Amino acid sequence: MADYSVAATSTSVFGRVLLSARDQHVVIDGPVANGCPGEALTPAEAFLGGVATCAVELVEVIARSTDTPLDSLSTSVAGTIDRAHEIRDDVTIFSSVSLHFDLHGALTDDDAARLVATFKSR
Repeated sequence: MADYSVAATSTSVFGRVLLSARDQHVVIDGPVANGCPGEALTPAEAFLGGVATCAVELVEVIARSTDTPLDSLSTSVAGTIDRAHEIRDDVTIFSSVSLHFDLHGALTDDDAARLVATFKSR
């Protein structure tokens, strides 16, 4: 049995997909360049968003379990797809991804570095 399950369903609008997990739903649009609406998150943005939200949640858990005085944090993730030098021609792959943390609280620079290092080791 899987720990997590999501489903994606096409809609009556070309390139628009309904992503569902439990009773939660998110509209995902393909890029305008493919003839899609391009109004909602794209699959690539949803993927990077999963990484960003996972990072926030996991660092909060690590801080709590180590009694690190973290009040809040945010992350931003940026991905690049170098179409001129594609890694594979059968699927789209990010050629680079960067993840930035912004931590707030009464923590030291060493505390912040330890939280991020612990996150990266998981």
